[in-house]
Amino acid sequence: MPTIIMIIILALLIILAFMSIKIVKQSEVYIIERLGKFHKVAEAGLTIIIPFLDTVRSVVSLKQQTMDVPPQGVITSDNVTITIDTVVFYKIIDPAKAVYEIQSLKKGIEYLSITTIRDIVGKMELDETFGSRDLINEQLRAILDEATFQWGCKVERVEIVDISPPPDIRDAMEKQMNAERNKRALILQAEGERQSSITLAEGRKEAAILDAEAEREAKIRKATGEADAIRQVAEAKAKEIQVIYDAIKDADPDEKLIQLKSLEALQEVAKGDANKIFIPFEATSTLSSLGAAKEMFTDRPRKRRGRKPQEEVVDTNEIKIELPDLNENENQNQ
Repeated sequence: MPTIIMIIILALLIILAFMSIKIVKQSEVYIIERLGKFHKVAEAGLTIIIPFLDTVRSVVSLKQQTMDVPPQGVITSDNVTITIDTVVFYKIIDPAKAVYEIQSLKKGIEYLSITTIRDIVGKMELDETFGSRDLINEQLRAILDEATFQWGCKVERVEIVDISPPPDIRDAMEKQMNAERNKRALILQAEGERQSSITLAEGRKEAAILDAEAEREAKIRKATGEADAIRQVAEAKAKEIQVIYDAIKDADPDEKLIQLKSLEALQEVAKGDANKIFIPFEATSTLSSLGAAKEMFTDRPRKRRGRKPQEEVVDTNEIKIELPDLNENENQNQ
């Protein structure tokens, strides 16, 4: 009999110890109530409670949690219905509020997310929603974080997973996208052709400039060569004239020799194709001294037409001048 009692007492003690000793895991807390009233928050480690007085109301996780908000149909400002799928990342910072301030924290976050998304997207147009995901995410996170703070919860991040327009709108957007791509392709092609034409034109321009410069340089060199040739010829003629002049000067000719040389030059002129020549008046005295020239001037009439003073007009087609041998005259002079 005493043994049975001892066994019963030992069993009761084991049961009481099991009910009193609680081990809380890492990243979790226990909400302890005493006689139905909040007593304390038991953190990770060993916790002892009083059996039949204290009870564990809830086990709350302190880890960051995710909640997938079901896809919701949202009407944009341009009356297009789109479906938005959202994910909310949140973390409990006050376990007591998360348990006592709201019936279901997840349901509250879900409903609040739906209403907030409809409010934000409803103020945007369809095209704006696709390009404003970051803006929608940030606005949604700020509103949810402010609303859930009283529930002991912090919304750390909100992400829009997908935005799905209706099938007809999707087809229209695809056509628009294809048209835009074709437009960009045509613009790029036109820009390429324009750049190619500019490059070719610049090449032709450079080639024309180089050709013009080459032609100019050739003409300059040619003109320089011709100028050098003319200068050299002129210098040679000048030297020739100087040599002749020096020779005549050294010979010391008298007046008669000079007149005879003039007549020789006149004879050479008369051999040309000209019909008339002008003879200086001083040369007529020399011609009058020659008998043959005198007969020529007396037998043939002389034509006078607008002659200058001290000049006479002579028809060179029939003029024949016979001159004595100049060499004999030169010998006689010597």
